[in-house]
Amino acid sequence: MVAPRTVVVVNPNSQGGRLGKRWTELADTIGRAFPFDDVHTRAPGDATRLTREALQAGAERVIAIGGDGTVNEVVNGFFDGAGTPIAPEASFGLIPFGTGGDFRRTFRLPTETAEAAAVIAANQRRKIDIGKLEFRATSGSTVTRMFANIASFGVSGVVDRLVNESGKKLGRLSFLWATARATLSYKNQRVQLVFDGKDRVEATINTVAVANGRYFGGAMMVAPHAEVDDGVFDVVALGDLGFGDLLTSGRRLYKGTHLTMDKVTTRRAKVIEAEGVDPRAVIELDIDGESPGRLPARFEIIPGALWMVVPSTY
Repeated sequence: MVAPRTVVVVNPNSQGGRLGKRWTELADTIGRAFPFDDVHTRAPGDATRLTREALQAGAERVIAIGGDGTVNEVVNGFFDGAGTPIAPEASFGLIPFGTGGDFRRTFRLPTETAEAAAVIAANQRRKIDIGKLEFRATSGSTVTRMFANIASFGVSGVVDRLVNESGKKLGRLSFLWATARATLSYKNQRVQLVFDGKDRVEATINTVAVANGRYFGGAMMVAPHAEVDDGVFDVVALGDLGFGDLLTSGRRLYKGTHLTMDKVTTRRAKVIEAEGVDPRAVIELDIDGESPGRLPARFEIIPGALWMVVPSTY
C-alpha cells in the first residue's frame, strides 16, 4: 500500500523552543514510520497558510507537531476563510509536542513521538465535528475561525492571555499560575446565551465552555461527556464561582466530577450565540489555548467536517 502524501507542519517554538532544537532527532524518528515533507512556521498564522498551501498542492495528509495552538492553526488550514473544506478527503493528524496538550487527551494519543508516529502510519481515520466561530477580534473586526477542541469565554480567555504573555516557560505550571492570577482579579460577567435560536438564558458566569473535545486549560476535564462526532456541542457553564469555590472544588474540574456542583450547568446545542448584557463589558475568548478576541460570538457545530487519524483503540 502506498502511503498518503504527507506534510508535517512543525512549530519550532513549541515547548519554549524545544521542538526546534530537537527537530533533527524527531524527524529521524518520524521518518522511520512514514515518509513526509516538512514545513516550519515562523510567525502566528503560518501553520494555517502552510496547511492550505500543502492541500492545494495535493497533500493527502497534513500532520501538526506542536501544541494546541498549532493544532488550531493547522485545522483552520483545512478550510477557507468562509469555513468551506479545501480538500474534503484529506486527513489531519497530530504528533503531540506542546505545553498544554489538551486536544490529544480526548483521543488518548500517545505523547512519545515514535508511538504517535506509529498511529499516523496505521492511518485509521475517523470523521470528527468541527466548530465554526464568528467573533469580534481585538482589532474590532468580525472574524470567522474554526476549532477542533473547545472554545470558551470568561476567565478562561484571561488565563490564555496570561499564559501566552508568560511564554509558557513553566510548562503545565504556567496554566496553574495563570489560573490563580486570573481568578483572583476576575469579576464574573453577566451574559446572554441563545441556544439553537430559541432558548434564551441570562446568567452570571465565570466561564462558559463550548466543547467538542473534553479537556482545556492544561488538563481540566471540563466536558467529560463530550464526543467529537455526535453533531452537538456540550456547553458547560461555570456560574457565579469565586476564588474560594475554585480553591475548594478546583480538583473536580481536573477529574471531571464538577457537573453536579450547584453553580455548574450543562446542555447540548448545535448553535450558541453569546454576548455580554453590558455592551461595554470586555469578555475575552479562549480558542484552543489562544485569546484572539471577545464577545459577541456565534458558535456553530459542523458535523463530520474533518477526517482525523486516530489510534486504533479510540
